[in-house]
Order: sequence, then structure tokens, then C-alpha cells
Amino acid sequence: MWLEASTVHYMGAAVGAGLAAIGAGIGIGTLASSALQGMARQPSAADNIRNNMILTAALVEGVALIAEVVAFLIIFLK
Repeated sequence: MWLEASTVHYMGAAVGAGLAAIGAGIGIGTLASSALQGMARQPSAADNIRNNMILTAALVEGVALIAEVVAFLIIFLK
């Protein structure tokens, strides 16, 4: 076989970390876009929308961070 087992682990971890970062970026971009549209449509609810947006963005970043940690664990534990 032209790929060693360790090479496949490295490639899988790199793809996993990349997909986690891309997914988080797309998710937070969509979140911010929707929040800004909601604030523009109803300025009186801007404070509630902003608070919920920040909380949700933090949760999305947390999930992406966990996915990247798992990807790095694949590299270091194999």
C-alpha cells in the first residue's frame, strides 16, 4: 500500500480539524447575519438578540474546539 497507517491518521486528523473550523465559521457567520437582520427588523429586541447571539456563538466555538482537540488526540495517541 502506498500510504502508511500513520499517514492516514494524520490526514484524517487534518481533514477533521479543517472541517470543524469551516463548520464553525459558516455557523457563526449565519448566526451573525440572522441576528443583525433581526436587530434591523425589531430594534427594541436588540439586547435580547445580542445576548442570545453571543451565547450561541460561544457554544458553537466550544463544539469546534472539542472537535479539533479530538483531531489532535488522534495524531498524538496513534
